[in-house]
Amino acid sequence: MSRPKSAWNPTGAKTKLREAMDCLASLGFGPRQSNEVAGYTLLALLDLKPDTPWEQASSPLRGITRIIDFVAAQYRQRYAPNTRETVRDEAVKYFVESGMVLRNPDDPSRPTNSGKTVYQVEPAALELFRSCGTLEWPARLKDYLAVRATIRSEIQRERKLARLPVKLPGGETVRLSPGGQNPLIKAVIEEFCSRFVRGATLAYIGETESKFEHFHADYLAQLGVRVDAAAKMPDVAVHDTERNWLLLIEAVTTAGPVDGKRRKELKELFCQSTAGLVFVTAFETRRAMQSFLPQISWETEVWVAEDPDHIIHFDGERFLGPYPDVTPPALGAALKDF
Repeated sequence: MSRPKSAWNPTGAKTKLREAMDCLASLGFGPRQSNEVAGYTLLALLDLKPDTPWEQASSPLRGITRIIDFVAAQYRQRYAPNTRETVRDEAVKYFVESGMVLRNPDDPSRPTNSGKTVYQVEPAALELFRSCGTLEWPARLKDYLAVRATIRSEIQRERKLARLPVKLPGGETVRLSPGGQNPLIKAVIEEFCSRFVRGATLAYIGETESKFEHFHADYLAQLGVRVDAAAKMPDVAVHDTERNWLLLIEAVTTAGPVDGKRRKELKELFCQSTAGLVFVTAFETRRAMQSFLPQISWETEVWVAEDPDHIIHFDGERFLGPYPDVTPPALGAALKDF
């Protein structure tokens, strides 16, 4: 009597996992990226159940949680919620870097750190995996490896084309990934700085995909500021060279205004600054600002991109400038002029 398709087949599950791990090793992935976690991840991304032939592999869009759920349901291998980082960092990350898997192909503007991030096996890789275990596998593997670098270059080119060009105050242009708060960061740099920051010098831009890609450590060091990679930086740090103010700007789309706690954190992080500190929260619209109003710290500023010529001042003894608790002594007297 034939076994029902829905019945659990532990032998088939083990065989499928071993085949997946062997495929990854053949593609040049090291032991850590071709282990059981990586093997299960590949099977989930190919929608391969223990009894599904490799020739029927497909390429659904799946996020980390759905990958873990698939493995639990189809292979009875259950991972704790905190395993998400392991799946992402030890498997998916390397699959994406190799060009074998695409990140957010349905929406390239989606930020990497979005909870909606999904992954999909790249078409050429999918065709290769469909030949796993067949006589065609060696030849197809050889052909795929020969063009993999080209595939990866094309993916990277498309990512670069999707990046946002941002013109800095000095005239040069940098490119940011299009997702997350980066469109608002672009507005902060191009619109806010041109209106309110005299002699602006960008010292830091918090790129959504790469936190320290635009980090000018030497320039900040000249201002007495030294931070390490673990520091919780603002989204933008810009130096007003004429007034010697260091504006620390949070670009808020979903969370993270300069509330009392954040103001204290930034004050401590930049406590050695020889420039006076100014705290700014930026929003895209007034409507976006509304829900955050109760959280905004006093003695900070708010800028709204849809009304770029105006600043909202959250009460204090001066408008747009550092306060005594974040002002180096040498700047104290100069503040009277502003």
